[in-house]
Amino acid sequence: MRQPANMCYIYNLILSNMGKRVLVRENHGRNRCDVAEGVISEMHPHVFCVTFDGDRPEAAKQISYSYTDVLIRDVELVF
Repeated sequence: MRQPANMCYIYNLILSNMGKRVLVRENHGRNRCDVAEGVISEMHPHVFCVTFDGDRPEAAKQISYSYTDVLIRDVELVF
């Protein structure tokens, strides 16, 4: 199945910013959102991973998002 042009654009945009700091805003609905800053650490065919720093090294966590989340604006990225 062929991916839409918008999905390829999002993939290439994230690929070009891999390893850089990014501000991630997650929309949870009903005016609830989380904002955090992290680094794009990994990319896979359907998902990408962002590592968020904590106050302590053991508090760091990694969350994966799909490119579809960015396409439908459940997740917004600010480079």
